[in-house]
Amino acid sequence: MLNIKKKNRSLLPESVRYLVADGYYCRAKFWDAVRNSNLNLISKLRSDANLKYLYTGEKNQIGAPRKYDGKVDCNKLKNLTFIKEVKPGVKLYSLVVWSISLKCKIRLACLSELQPNGKIKNILLFSTDIELTGEQILEYYQARFQIEFIFRDAKQFTGLSNCQSRSGQCLDFHFNASLIALNVRIQV
Repeated sequence: MLNIKKKNRSLLPESVRYLVADGYYCRAKFWDAVRNSNLNLISKLRSDANLKYLYTGEKNQIGAPRKYDGKVDCNKLKNLTFIKEVKPGVKLYSLVVWSISLKCKIRLACLSELQPNGKIKNILLFSTDIELTGEQILEYYQARFQIEFIFRDAKQFTGLSNCQSRSGQCLDFHFNASLIALNVRIQV
């Protein structure tokens, strides 16, 4: 995994700073490979993610300084900072917390949605770049789905996954032809 990321990083422009990935990739091994490629990760967390509040109180004179101020309960958003109401019934909150699994500070962006049955559903997005705002994290993560729709349509309508060749040149041609056919279909 690490070698693949370093090899592919050289193909990207220097201006690319973020890798947006599905929640499946929110693992320490993947994060280490992304970090070694000088990229920041934007992804989704499980609702029961192991996160800790950062301690901001007074320092004790005795012993090691306190780092954490308790476990984050994603069902109680009282310590998170309200940013804005994205749409009616959906609120965006944000806070910098410590991720136990990634072993680093992350910027948490929590979408809190009021369900029709009266319950609240929280969706946890995060970025390893703690300077990003919650709005930017949401915007980047939503942009990922536009790409997913393109691949879904290419598989369904233009045969993206139907090539039987093993030659790299033939595969490149097939993928390009499939995506071009999709764009032509959309434009007409």
